[in-house]
Amino acid sequence: MKSAVSILALATLFAGAVLAQDSAKTDAVTDDGIRWYDADDIPTFNIADDGTVDWSTFSGYRRYHAECHVCHGPDGEGSSYAPALKDSAVRLDYYDFVAIVASGKKDVGTSANQVMPAFGTNPNVMCYLDDIYTYLRARGSDAVPRGRPAQKAEKPEAYAEAENACMEG
Repeated sequence: MKSAVSILALATLFAGAVLAQDSAKTDAVTDDGIRWYDADDIPTFNIADDGTVDWSTFSGYRRYHAECHVCHGPDGEGSSYAPALKDSAVRLDYYDFVAIVASGKKDVGTSANQVMPAFGTNPNVMCYLDDIYTYLRARGSDAVPRGRPAQKAEKPEAYAEAENACMEG
């Protein structure tokens, strides 16, 4: 019994360290005028002390619910049909996440039946993929609760220009 308690204590300590490490990976370090990036130059969320989310995270909330929640459930929680993307955004490497969305994924066999279509030619997904990823990363890190963010930052002018260029291109 004593060794089981010790193992449980060790597992709890390890889980706490992993959560702290994962939290550090999502910290916003730089802003290019369009979105925030972490220390590895991966898109991430930035939430002010008063709960205001950056524009990209808010945009990701909107785009996720327009394009993704039909299969993956509201707020990235998953469904009986498709996995929870809020978990995928913190578990998968950013580039793997992008590749799956762009190219699709097929995992069909005796123990799995998952088919995700490719969205690489859909500008309503691809022009906002970093935003969707950022929102899901915030959800998977429990930085943003379920539902529409209560407060959002203003849309940066540089963001609007990049959005227009992507949708026209």
